[in-house]
Order: sequence, then C-alpha cells, then structure tokens
Amino acid sequence: MTTKIAVLGSTGSIGTQTLDVARMHGIKVTALTANRNIELLEKQAREFSPDMVCVLDTGAAAQLKIALKDTNIDVYCGEQGIIEAACEKSCDTVVNAIVGVAGLLPTLAAIDAGKNLALANKETLVAGGSIVMRAVKEKGVKLYPVDSEHSAIFQCLQGCPEGSLKKVILTASGGAFFGKKRWELENVSVKKALQHPNWNMGAKITIDSATMMNKGLEVIEASWLFDCRDEDIDVLIHRESIIHSMIQLKDNAVIAQLGVPDMRIPIQYALTYPERLPSPTKELDLTELTNLTFYKPDYDTFQCLAICRKALRKGGLYPTVANAANEVAVDLFMKEKIKFLDIASVVSDEVESFGDDRKEITLDDILSADKETRRRIKEKY
Repeated sequence: MTTKIAVLGSTGSIGTQTLDVARMHGIKVTALTANRNIELLEKQAREFSPDMVCVLDTGAAAQLKIALKDTNIDVYCGEQGIIEAACEKSCDTVVNAIVGVAGLLPTLAAIDAGKNLALANKETLVAGGSIVMRAVKEKGVKLYPVDSEHSAIFQCLQGCPEGSLKKVILTASGGAFFGKKRWELENVSVKKALQHPNWNMGAKITIDSATMMNKGLEVIEASWLFDCRDEDIDVLIHRESIIHSMIQLKDNAVIAQLGVPDMRIPIQYALTYPERLPSPTKELDLTELTNLTFYKPDYDTFQCLAICRKALRKGGLYPTVANAANEVAVDLFMKEKIKFLDIASVVSDEVESFGDDRKEITLDDILSADKETRRRIKEKY
C-alpha cells in the first residue's frame, strides 16, 4: 500500500478527491502541483504540509511563494517544476491527474525515478503508450489505472488465470447528448455540453464525454493497459454509470465491477492495492435501482469514437495526432470559435491527412507530431 504520494493536478476534480482519500487514510502528501489555482493550492499545502508545491503559471507561482513564506514548503514553477514534483525523492507513488498530453513528460520522469504511478491522465497512454509501457517494464514499477473504467477492468481481472481474457467491455454514460442525432447537435451550446448526467468532472473531460471522444481515448488506453486489440474491446452505453466496466472470459463468463459513480473508489484502489479499506464513498444500494440499461453506441452521430478506433488500428503516431487535434478542437469549442460537431470534423481531418505509418516511435516523434498537429489547426482557426 502507498504511504507517500505526489499529486500532479491537485486542484482539479481527481486531485481534490485524491486528497480526500489521503486525508481519510493518513497517506503522506509530499508534493502538489496546479495550473494556476493558487488559492486552493495554498489551502491544500497548509493542510498536508508537502515538501514542495509547483504552479505551472510563473506569475501565480510568485504569488504563492509570498503566501507560503511563513512555511518550509518549497515553491517551484513551470513544466520543469512539475517534473521535479513527479520525481520528489520521498514519495513512492505519483498520482498523475494532469489534463491532456501535458501529463506525458511527468509520467516518464516519474517512471525513470522509480516511482509507481496512479494514472488518471489517459492522454499519456493515448499519445505515448508504447514508450510508457516499455519504460514501466524496464524500470519494474507499477502502473495502476485511476479511470473508473480501467480500474473496473483491473479489479475484474484479479484472480483470473493468465490468458483467460477474451474481451474488454467498456461502459459509457453517453454524456450530455445520449439519444440525440447529428441534426439536433448542430447548434448546441458549451453550457449544454457541460451538463453531464452522472459525473462531476473537469470541463475538458466533460466535453469529451459529450462527443464520446473520451470513450475513444479509453479504448486506446485499454489496449495498452490490458494488451488488447481494437476488436477485443467493446463499448456499451450504460446510462446509470453503476457498472463501471466488464470483462468477458474465454468461457464466456462476464465479470462486472459495480459501485456508485464516485471517483474516490478507483482512486483509493490505486493507492491501497491490493488492500480493500473503508471508503469515503457511500454504499451502493441495489434496491434503489429500477433499471440497468445497455445500448450500442451511435457511431454515426458520435464520430469521435470511430475516429479513435481507426487511429488505434493504424497505430504509430495516429493516436497522438487524434489526441492533439481533439485537445485543440475542444478548446476552440469552449471559446465558441467552432461548433460542437466541428470537434469531430477537426479530429477526422487531421487523422485522415496524416501520412506517417511508422510503428516504432520515439518521444521526439510523439512531441513533434503533437506540436505539428496543433500548429496546423491553429493556423486554420
């Protein structure tokens, strides 16, 4: 069980819930990082007394340094500071809750420093799965998934004989626009897209849920975590978000993990594995449920899911390109520079026009493809 953690992205949804778990179980917090929310970061720092904190924004870091001058907490800034937090010498596990591909370099730094990873940053595996998983193996560290779906699969696999897995079944809430057709989504607002039915998440992942890009990214993530091909991964819409994912074994038995839709369950399992400890979440009362429903995804309306599957099949840098395009497109949508359906169009255009079929890729290849994809889109908009 983890005893000391560094939390990258501590002021976000996953980060704050991670600290709920740390608070309950007395887990020492050695480092905290945030983008620019120094008011909350200061509050966290004073409660958990980490050895260091880091703020990505340089100006905000200067303000925080003044605010914490009465403490012994070191204040760092910028991307290098986040990497320093990921390598903080006394922690044994790094919780990576950074949003986007920005989490890739800290992930690799933590692995290189011999830290175990509780990974909530799916883009790390989408963009750099091959080099990340190779580094995990070479360094002999553990990688525990924090996404509720991948945690569910990980939990279902406990005790299953090696080689018995037939299929991974990812469940999806369907987001804010389940049941809608393309013509109904032409002019939807950012506010509407941010109205998730079940989960309280950050803005970017909520928009990804509405487009179902999030599930596409999770398909790619699952392929790396569980060594699965695209055809071995199913997606089912499950509106209640009670079954968090399932596995099907070779004898066609299906095992599911159920629980209330609260991220503190998978966060805690990643930090306390293999132990099962009391949780800050409420119990699941099955008698309160009237239905558990399942539907096939609408690939025509929610095209991001199909695009991600195509990128996974093509391999190489295609998932990197799809992820980078989506990050820029979501930002453009939230700034009301493009429409909701344009997100999928932007991602599709980049994947279709990309022509690099190399299978063996390096970190430089990934960073270059990510940068060039973003540059091309920004030039258009």
